[in-house]
Amino acid sequence: MKNVLKKYTVGIAGCGGLGSNCAVALARVGIGKLIIADFDIIVESNLNRQYFFYDQIGLKKAQALKENINKINPAVIIEEHVIKLSPKDIIQLFNKCDVIVEAFDLAEMKKMIIETVLSQMPDIPIVSGVGLAGWGNSNSLKVRQVGKLFICGDEINEVSENMPPLAPRVGIVANMQANVALEILLDDKYSKNKRKINNENN
Repeated sequence: MKNVLKKYTVGIAGCGGLGSNCAVALARVGIGKLIIADFDIIVESNLNRQYFFYDQIGLKKAQALKENINKINPAVIIEEHVIKLSPKDIIQLFNKCDVIVEAFDLAEMKKMIIETVLSQMPDIPIVSGVGLAGWGNSNSLKVRQVGKLFICGDEINEVSENMPPLAPRVGIVANMQANVALEILLDDKYSKNKRKINNENN
C-alpha cells in the first residue's frame, strides 16, 4: 500500500482540527507528499481537537504540523507554507496535487477555495468538511459527491457557542476526508464515474 501511495501528492488547506488530523492520517498510511498551508499560530484552545501539543503553543501551525508528521513518518515529503491563502495562492501551491483537502474554519474561506478549485483546476478533486460541530449523532456524518467535490460531515451543524468543535466529531470528519482522498487515489473506477459514494445525481 505505502509503495503505491508514494507517488501521490495531497494538498491540505488549513492545519487546524480537520487539516492536522487529516494530514496525520494520510502520513500514517504512507502518502508520498503533503503540501500544507496555514497562517495561524497554535493557542491553548486548539488542543481540544487539533493534532498539536502543549509545548507547541505559540508556534505556527503549518511548521508544528510538519514537525509532528516527521516524528510519525519521516518518509513523507512535507512542503509547508505559512500563508493566508488567496485564490492566486491556491492555484500556485496546489496545482500539482492529486487531491486537495479543504480544512478551513470559516464558511467564506471554504466557499473561496471550492470555487477556485472547481473553476480553475477542474481536474483535481477537492474534499471538503462541512457540519462537524457538537457531539454525538455519528450516523449523521456522511460523504456526498457533487462532480469532483466531495463533502464530508452532516452539512448542518455549524460551530457556535452552544455547538463547539470537539475532538470526536472533528476527528471523525477529518478521517473521513483522508479516507475519501485514499478512495480517490486508489480507485481506478473514479475516472470512469463509477464510484460507490453517494452521488447527488443518483
